[in-house]
Amino acid sequence: MTTGDQLPDPRSARTAAEFVAQLRRLKTRSGLTYRELSARATALGEVLPRSTVANMLSRTTLPRDELLAAFVHACGLGPAEAARWEAVRKELAVRGAVEAAGEEDPAEEAPAEAGPEPGPEPGAEAAPDRAPAGAQTLALPGPETLAPPGPKAPAPPSAPALRPAADLRPPRRLGLVGVIGVAGLVFAAVSVVALVRGGGPEHRGGPGEGAVRIRAVDSGLCLGERRGERSGQVRQLDCAEAGVPRYSLKRLGGDRWRIVTDHPDYGPGCSGLPSGGRIPDAALEDSECGDPTRVEAFTLTPHGSRPSAYRIAPAGSATPGTCVTVTGSPAGEGAALAQAPCRADAKGQLFLFEKVSEKVPDKVPDKVSEKAQ
Repeated sequence: MTTGDQLPDPRSARTAAEFVAQLRRLKTRSGLTYRELSARATALGEVLPRSTVANMLSRTTLPRDELLAAFVHACGLGPAEAARWEAVRKELAVRGAVEAAGEEDPAEEAPAEAGPEPGPEPGAEAAPDRAPAGAQTLALPGPETLAPPGPKAPAPPSAPALRPAADLRPPRRLGLVGVIGVAGLVFAAVSVVALVRGGGPEHRGGPGEGAVRIRAVDSGLCLGERRGERSGQVRQLDCAEAGVPRYSLKRLGGDRWRIVTDHPDYGPGCSGLPSGGRIPDAALEDSECGDPTRVEAFTLTPHGSRPSAYRIAPAGSATPGTCVTVTGSPAGEGAALAQAPCRADAKGQLFLFEKVSEKVPDKVPDKVSEKAQ
């Protein structure tokens, strides 16, 4: 467990959402990935599926008792601390049930009894609705009758005559040939600027969605995990053995992308940075998608004149101005990838996204398995 950080206190939570937020802080403080939490729980004789933990931490409802117990034990809490979390969870559950019951059965107000309509006060005479029969009505003169005669108002001046439609045309118009020529020159100029700044159409629109192999430019090695590692740490490996996990790109909208993973042992997931990127050198890890404490969106920015060479920058990281970087020697086999300040020369920070077949090669998993054994 990470030292130096204060242990989250569940007693500060007043709602289920605040309680889950404290659980997320507890996971961040533990420094463990979903895979490592699941492995710890198994070693303790408890069941804690990785996907279940991810769902629990992304919701705003209270977790089940047995799930909470397995989670806090895997995070390293002792019996007394775990009992404190369980007691707060029970208190919040009872409070929520009482509040829900009060909302479903509100007290209804009894309608007021209808009484007789109020009549006129004693001695008051009611005004008649109409004049009695035989009564004569006096017609009063209107304003027109009382107004003294005077001279008639002068007629409004006549509107000026409209100009013929031919006179409203612009004095000069470009011919059709001239318009086409100007448009062609503008398009050519824009195309030249785009090519100089960002390369071809693939650069401007991004590498495209689908299955890819991610290759580091400086080393020529490919990104992947070492089979058997539970941390999900992404490294640069020999491309012949870097088939685990399979990577693909998914556009999230605008200039943001998600690096989707498919691991033969752990199933689908995403690449991301833990703790919202607050740690300056946070490791790039493959784990389950949907954890709100992770940075799982990236911008892919073309850099330099080499076609299809991109920087991978975490979007929304708590440490701004950073790029995914090959740590240590940029050419070192097995070097880990992590968040680091973006460099002007982009050394160790450029990657290629090579399109691959959606089908998993048959030989890659076998070679990886033999090496792991």
